[in-house]
Amino acid sequence: MRLFGYARVSTRQQSLDIQIKTLRDAGVKTNRIFTDKASGISVERDGLELLRMKVEDGDVVLVKKLDRLGRDTADMIQLIKEFDAQGVAVRFIDDGISTDGEMGKMVVTILSAVAEAERRRILERTNEGRQEAKLKGVRFGRRRTIDRNAVLALRQEGNGATAIARELSIARSTVYKILEDDKLTQ
Repeated sequence: MRLFGYARVSTRQQSLDIQIKTLRDAGVKTNRIFTDKASGISVERDGLELLRMKVEDGDVVLVKKLDRLGRDTADMIQLIKEFDAQGVAVRFIDDGISTDGEMGKMVVTILSAVAEAERRRILERTNEGRQEAKLKGVRFGRRRTIDRNAVLALRQEGNGATAIARELSIARSTVYKILEDDKLTQ
């Protein structure tokens, strides 16, 4: 039986260090730990693909937590079935569950459905918060660094959008956007 490890974070800014340390502490050799910095929504991840190619009958894949393997219930079930067909068990360290046996597979299926529902609730709350903030006048996106008054002054002097864009070293589409916004506020 060989031990393999899998760790995932959702964004490039996040760190895999805690997950990797947990996997090493559980006995996984460093060269058998596969990682991804990508969303768990899809199973199309480079580290996961490589792991799927490396494991063989009798191997065990360790993952710190259930949601690190994936977030979509159907994908999780498919992954577990795929590993099971290869004779590979998956164990979730923090959750204390394993796909060894039918009961383990059932628990993983239920918990992955819960993880997917949690993700949907988080997205709903985020969107509600964003809508509420917009109603309160919060503006999203980068702060504007272009002098809008300079664009308008150059336009009043009779310059066209291309000339203004060259003069201020900005995109012509930006000039059009500022001019359009100015029309709406008049």
